[in-house]
Amino acid sequence: MKVGILGTGGMGNVHARHYANISGVELVAWDRDSDKLGAFSKHHGAAKATSYEDLLNQVDLVDICLPTPLHLDFVLQAIESGTATLVEKPMARRLHECRRMIDAANAKGVQLGVGHVVRFFPEHRKIHELVLAGEVGTPASCRMRRGGRCPLGSEGWFRDLEQSGGVILDLAIHDYDWLRWTFGEVTQVFARSVRLGKTVPEAQFEGDYAVATLRFESGLVANVETTWMDPSGFRSTLEVTGSNGMIEFDSRQNPAWRVHTDSGSMAGGQMDGVDDPYYRHLSAVVDAVRLGTEMPISGEEGMKAVAIAEAAIQSAVEGRPVDPRVLMAGATRV
Repeated sequence: MKVGILGTGGMGNVHARHYANISGVELVAWDRDSDKLGAFSKHHGAAKATSYEDLLNQVDLVDICLPTPLHLDFVLQAIESGTATLVEKPMARRLHECRRMIDAANAKGVQLGVGHVVRFFPEHRKIHELVLAGEVGTPASCRMRRGGRCPLGSEGWFRDLEQSGGVILDLAIHDYDWLRWTFGEVTQVFARSVRLGKTVPEAQFEGDYAVATLRFESGLVANVETTWMDPSGFRSTLEVTGSNGMIEFDSRQNPAWRVHTDSGSMAGGQMDGVDDPYYRHLSAVVDAVRLGTEMPISGEEGMKAVAIAEAAIQSAVEGRPVDPRVLMAGATRV
């Protein structure tokens, strides 16, 4: 099976490294920067395509690892060619762009998936399973934090909020997706954001720090805090509280997760060091393409995560709660 990598930056290299460990996968790559493409090809043993069209003509699956504002055009071109498509998170900068991708994929009968890899992190997957198994009873609240330094990215596009969406779209969307996957649909988002010089000031909203409160159909309330203002480096935390106990996770602790109930506390065992989330996710994508089944994270799920992020951005700008379901319903192919 041939997999095409579009974009040879940070995420393209991460994905290529893990595709190399999947049996039967051959890599083909293309990048508009010929020097980067040459270095990538040499490092990963990938064949070099002469153009994006040439790449699509050669592969069974294209993995789009480009800056968010470039996703739409390249995804639509891949779908038009009939090539199964995986696009990195966030699926798109705007909700209506997600709808265009999904509509195009449905019309052509093409598989479309989104790279929400946090679902495959062993700790997050384990906590998801514990919650669904009723380990802490009926879930009532969740608190998540994710942050670190502002990423540089190609040509500094992360700092341009009109391109990246700031921490709300680019960073918090990891947690929005995990929360939806674990607790169901979101009915209301209320957010506040702050700018402290990391991103450009011209955008309507501040993108360096944000906190959002999400209410779910079940009644559960979640708080999601994200920042690009943490010089100490990356950290992710998670706390789920239910009627019978609490689960907590901290990426800087070892073991990283614990369960607390009235009968006592239990530290989570060591997670398998070779249980790599990128390998697990990309293996599942490859299996879906080989079998012709639905992608592990569908375009519709990717769009719902973007809807929560758009609701948070709109809430931060307007100072009022926003229902992401209303935004989903209003997203048309404009």
